[in-house]
Amino acid sequence: MSLDPSFARIAFLGLGKMGLPMASRLVAAGWMVAGFDPSPAAAEAFVAAGGRAAASAREAADGASVVVTMLPDGKAVRAVLTGPDGVASCLAPGAIVIDMSSSAPVGTRDLARELAGAGVVLIDAPVSGGVKRAVDGSLAIMVGGDKADAVRPLLDCLGSSLFETGPVGSGHAMKALNNYVSAAGLTAACEALRIGASFGLDPALMTDILNVSTGRNNSTDVKLKPYVIPKTYTSGFSMALMAKDLRTADDLARHEGIPAPLSRTVAALWQDALADLGAEADHTAIDAFLAALPTPPKE
Repeated sequence: MSLDPSFARIAFLGLGKMGLPMASRLVAAGWMVAGFDPSPAAAEAFVAAGGRAAASAREAADGASVVVTMLPDGKAVRAVLTGPDGVASCLAPGAIVIDMSSSAPVGTRDLARELAGAGVVLIDAPVSGGVKRAVDGSLAIMVGGDKADAVRPLLDCLGSSLFETGPVGSGHAMKALNNYVSAAGLTAACEALRIGASFGLDPALMTDILNVSTGRNNSTDVKLKPYVIPKTYTSGFSMALMAKDLRTADDLARHEGIPAPLSRTVAALWQDALADLGAEADHTAIDAFLAALPTPPKE
């Protein structure tokens, strides 16, 4: 199967904060892309970017050689593919589904086996980098499955760092574990700033020092000064999605029988933050949740 822009047809299901700029990049690169999203505003934005908005997922997938899903979780992916109006039944044998959502890896393996029975190949290719990197095509993409080469031109259009992680499901496993490490780093950084500020340290100066020291991580580098210190909490990635990814990482540890006490603790903490702040809160608002915890007596 070729992905020559002159004739390859792609269905892109999910035109949210990440999906819209990703699908728009494919359109700009010359592919024929039919997109679907239940949000009329998202559909209108995709049309404005030059894409074709379909009235349903099945309409978008009709005649497509590649279907890309960018949905909230694996349950949504399964529903759109194999549910009562699922698109898998209208795909020709040899079609490829690329799940770029953050799905549960064990579920991804199960879904891949089901689709294989109909001659449809599933690749998991979750991304990291946020909206800004979705816009400029510099996402990191973790690809699980054995057909990565067939869709390499498409993935190259969306990301600048592509990693073939192994069998199907391994990309989703890597994404969940990446976000666990990211969330743990952000939690530690926010706690450190609060402790330091209470002792009289300047949070901005602390951030500068962390970023040239061994405490440096993605959160100290790109989240503290823009979103945490000024308390804007507007990074663009939701508390609900991060909490979901942390549950996925913890579930994976349980499935593999690996003791992971810190993973369990972080997942539980973020679940509490989600319950307190709500699904629409930005994930950097974990700082506000930590600030509102009961203050222990000073020793």
